[in-house]
Order: sequence, then structure tokens, then C-alpha cells
Amino acid sequence: MDEDSNDTGRTSVDLKGVLNDITFPTADLGSLDVSLPSVETHPGQKDLFEVQKRKSWDKSTEARCDFSYRLRLTRRSDINFISIWQKTVYGRTLTDIKGDPDMVAFFADNICPVIKEMLGYNLHLGSWCICTSTLISERLGQMLEIPFYEDVAFCHTKQRVNAVFELNVLPKEPNVIVYDDFVTTGQTLAAMRRLLQPLGKNLVWFTNVNNKL
Repeated sequence: MDEDSNDTGRTSVDLKGVLNDITFPTADLGSLDVSLPSVETHPGQKDLFEVQKRKSWDKSTEARCDFSYRLRLTRRSDINFISIWQKTVYGRTLTDIKGDPDMVAFFADNICPVIKEMLGYNLHLGSWCICTSTLISERLGQMLEIPFYEDVAFCHTKQRVNAVFELNVLPKEPNVIVYDDFVTTGQTLAAMRRLLQPLGKNLVWFTNVNNKL
């Protein structure tokens, strides 16, 4: 190593010899596996994100309800109806719910306070009734202390869209609660309006499950 001194008193160092003595490590890149692991790391394992995404677009997947309280006023088929639950991705299937007899009391107990809050607590004084042929409607009539009309109308068509109803019994009360446990298109409610409103009845619509996201 050579050192030179200049007139300022500083010493300079020649680095050529130092650099020549340095050796750099080498890596065998050919021996490194830099490929990413496959999503399906085990036989039969699925990509859960892709499965859920497909389900969200699959309209054949049965509707469900998790009973999260979501009080809502919705307009469908020119009908404004009040619901307390919304169709959800997770929860019990609607088929399972409809087949469970314990759900009659559960549905009635949850919608009854909403009806009272919306229409008042004196429904039993003689101007209100409830219709549609469901066990829930019958129970609601008992809880609200108002008449329940089971066979107000007969439906002559099996499809819900453009359903045709024929009047069977005309309620004597001027104000009618039209209840349906699940509302999808709103066509059933609309059909009841076409039947009863021209006969001078005031109608208000309630449902437990709004079966449409």
C-alpha cells in the first residue's frame, strides 16, 4: 500500500491493492426454486374466495335469512310495504324456515310490535282487520285483537306474477292489514290491492322477510 503526502499534511491511500484482495460470494441461482405454490396445495382443496364469488352470482342458490333487524319501507310492483328482515347470503334457508312450525310464533312476535308502532295501539276498537291465509296472519289477528279473514280471496293461478284473485269474503272493516310472510316480487300484494281497493278499503302492507337483495 502506497501512501503519499501533500503539502496540506493529509495522507492519501491507494485502494487498488485493497480492491484486488476482495472476493465476492457467488450464488447458484439455478438451484433456487422461486416458483409460487399453487392455490390448490392439496388434492380436492378449493379456492374459497372463488367458491364464494361464484355463489354470489349463482341465482340458483337458495335464499336465506339471518334475521338481522332491518326495518325498511320498500316499493315494489307499485306497492309500499314494510319489512323487518332482509334476504341474506348466510343464515337459514327459506325452505327450512317455512317448514318449521315454531317460526309461526317467531314471525308474529317480531312483526306485531312494528304494526302497533306504525298504525297505533288502538287497532282493536273496530276499524281494522287482517287478511291473507297464513297461520301467522291468524296469530297476528289474535295478538292485535282484530278480526282475521282467512278466505278473503281465492287465487286462480299458480304463478305469483300476475296472479288472479277472486273475491270470496269482503271484510266489513274499512282498514285492512295485508300480511305476507315473504315478499319477492310484490305481485301477491298488488293483486290484493286490485281486488279490495276499488271496494273502498284502505290497505297497508307488512311482511317479515323482504326476499330480494
